[in-house]
Amino acid sequence: MNKIHFMFCKLCRGITLLLGLSILTFTLMYNSPIDPITAYIGGDVSITLEQREALYEQWGLNQPPHVQYLHWLENIVQGDMGYSKIHRKPVSAIIGERFMASILLMGPAWVLSGCIGFFLGTLAAVKQGGWVDKMITWFAYLQASVPTFWLGLMLLIVFSVWLRWLPIGISVPIGVAAEEVTMADRLYHLILPLATLSIIGIANTTMHTREKMQEVLSSEYVLFAKTRGESTWQIVKNHGLRNSLLPVITLQFAYFGELFGGSVLAEQVFSYPGLGSTLTEAGLKSDMPLLMGIVLISAVFVFSGNMFGDIINILVNPRLQEE
Repeated sequence: MNKIHFMFCKLCRGITLLLGLSILTFTLMYNSPIDPITAYIGGDVSITLEQREALYEQWGLNQPPHVQYLHWLENIVQGDMGYSKIHRKPVSAIIGERFMASILLMGPAWVLSGCIGFFLGTLAAVKQGGWVDKMITWFAYLQASVPTFWLGLMLLIVFSVWLRWLPIGISVPIGVAAEEVTMADRLYHLILPLATLSIIGIANTTMHTREKMQEVLSSEYVLFAKTRGESTWQIVKNHGLRNSLLPVITLQFAYFGELFGGSVLAEQVFSYPGLGSTLTEAGLKSDMPLLMGIVLISAVFVFSGNMFGDIINILVNPRLQEE
């Protein structure tokens, strides 16, 4: 497959994905039972009918839905994501702040889950059929069935409530000025949400690595290497890692979608101020511009992960370049 043609097709798919996702999100939000004005004013019952209608007109909510969507789409094409109703600041500024917080959480979790999963999968394949293999497989199946929010709550109960080793949540100490917060403080408050998000991503990598490594270890050229006197770990290093690492890397990039979904739940459990918790807040308070902006950025994030995985496959695998 021609590389330029591949990139062009990927770009077209990405644009189509963003367009379809924006239409779906707008439709769901427009038909939401939550009234944007009521969510904005909260418990203020002193607002008059005239003031409410003025807000509807100011926000453009009195226009037909297709006009509202096209107006939003026109602004997005021009680089304007709109203005958040609940935060009263540009959506781009909010996303810029919260995205960095989410990357600080998701980045290390993505690396840790990949490295730990690859190590456990390799160890299980080498010890195939033994108690180590059974324990790792049992752990992977158990972990794959555990919801993110439940795991986060259990970690909170054990390490924050019972043992009092770690803070309950929030990204910084309570009552400390922002300029006085150190990097050590931020890392200390990041431990539990990072552990939650890392553990959730281990299972898929572990089982995939185990399967690929078992295929390699049972191949004919590995049997020939054994007859030459190579040890098990020499075979793993010389043959297994090279043949199983690429599929795992591709799988990790494809994991971006689940990573963001897990981040939404983890941020809610630990009150972590990232994109996930902001997305939930925007949905519950019917902040259309903020929700639409986060959905688009999230879609670009997930799509980029899948595209990078495909590009790595094409660059490394010569057979795919010829197709």
